Amino acid sequence: MALLVQKYGGSSVGTLDRIQHVAERVIQAKQQGHDVVVVVSAMQGETDRLIQLAENLTAEPHPREYDVLVSTGEQVSMALLSIALAAKNCKARSYTGLQTGILTDDAHMHARILDVRTDTIRRDLAEGYVIIIAGFQGVNALGDITTLGRGGSDTTAVALAAALKADECQIYTDVEGVYTTDPRLLPEARLLPQIGFEEMLEMSSLGAKVLQMHSVELASKHNLPVRVLSTFKEGPGTLVTFDDKVMQKRLVSGIAFSREEAIIALSGVPNQAGIEGKILGKVSDAHIEIDMIAQYTTDKENTDFTFTLQRKNYAKTLKIVEHLAQELGAVSVTGNENVAKLSLVGIGMRSHSGVASTMFQALGDVDIHIQMITTSEIKISVMINEEHLEQGVRAVHTAFELDKLGEHPQHIGVVAQSV
Repeated sequence: MALLVQKYGGSSVGTLDRIQHVAERVIQAKQQGHDVVVVVSAMQGETDRLIQLAENLTAEPHPREYDVLVSTGEQVSMALLSIALAAKNCKARSYTGLQTGILTDDAHMHARILDVRTDTIRRDLAEGYVIIIAGFQGVNALGDITTLGRGGSDTTAVALAAALKADECQIYTDVEGVYTTDPRLLPEARLLPQIGFEEMLEMSSLGAKVLQMHSVELASKHNLPVRVLSTFKEGPGTLVTFDDKVMQKRLVSGIAFSREEAIIALSGVPNQAGIEGKILGKVSDAHIEIDMIAQYTTDKENTDFTFTLQRKNYAKTLKIVEHLAQELGAVSVTGNENVAKLSLVGIGMRSHSGVASTMFQALGDVDIHIQMITTSEIKISVMINEEHLEQGVRAVHTAFELDKLGEHPQHIGVVAQSV
């Protein structure tokens, strides 16, 4: 008998029929002798609906009240699933994050979990109950409801699994696991049986949506095996683990991409010590995150400074930078919000040369121009025009033979679905 923590995303509980299907899957696990704790997201589209209600009242809802509002979506899901299980003669109890004792910091809208109290869960498990817990939420030291950011139910599930010392954390979603790239974009994408925490963390940070980045960090910290599975199809899914014997054989791990990108460039900025800090400091003060950064010194007196950011922050950031450019005496400010980031990830990059040149050649062969490049030990990211994204993904996927998973171990690759 194992202790399983299962998380079901919004698409998995999006309708009453799907909730009934989830109930059957949970009952199956119980019948196999397992103890089961279930974490649920809000029904598909419900969180967006609640956010829209708030934004119809004001462009910037108060963070505390925002959390009170959007946390209700998961409460509906957990209650409906518990009702469905009880109707099938399966003992179940549902709890909010507050009732469970998921303690977080004070950062409303993107809180971090500090502690999980498990006494109530363990008591109910001992009495034979299935426990249903609302994902995405917790409570701070003041007793205020907090939320964990988009995809936060993944983090809830991993935190609970770690606190309960579960045998496995199972993330159920609408795909069969982790693929070489988004199968909705490339039908030839292959399912990977296994991926390491390090690569999965990189993929999540680059826009992959299968697992929230914080959940991967937490699972890695506790060496907790996480399995990504389909709610709607039987199969082994993809195991996320520290066991890297398979991963070490790969040259690359695959392709992630994000469509929600933008570029802002300042030309003719005075070439002064600390000028970079002045530019990014103003942006940071507005709580806007920067991704790629490039600087080119044109002469002794001037430099060009370019950076990328999320598209949703483009208009706000452009105004900040235009005002700053006047203060600094910059020649011009330009921007582009029709770009996308394409990233290649793989542990093999640490010990093999030629990965970057192969990637750049593949993009060049289909006449795709690279606007910015950034690298790390196990990833290469490029910024390209969004209209060329699908063509670029296909070209790089083919160049590294990711469609031949299992035929050429040195090219085996993997990636999760992307934005």
